Amino acid sequence: MESKAIAKYIRMSPRKVRIVADLIRKKNVVDALNILHFTRRAASLPLEKTLRSAISNMLNLEGSSKVDPDELYIKEIRVDAGVTLKRFRAAAMGRAVRIRKPTSHILIKVAEVEK
Repeated sequence: MESKAIAKYIRMSPRKVRIVADLIRKKNVVDALNILHFTRRAASLPLEKTLRSAISNMLNLEGSSKVDPDELYIKEIRVDAGVTLKRFRAAAMGRAVRIRKPTSHILIKVAEVEK
């Protein structure tokens, strides 16, 4: 049994989010939450929120009344690039310079440990 949670359009570079996502890949849910809580990177906040949502989705599924939250692990975590917001800024000699503001999509799948 597995569940997933998706967070879209997170205003952060996918490269920065992947650094933190690699810390919790294939870990137990309790360990992953501890790692995210004490990691001092900005990307840990949306990842923790998405992970908590995936756990909640698992506990609220039909027929999952016997699921123990301590027996869950992160089956898959994926960080994809979203749309890039394009802005312009004044530059020297009357020019305009494009500023790219990247976004990310986070997908986390949580499953029970096979016994």
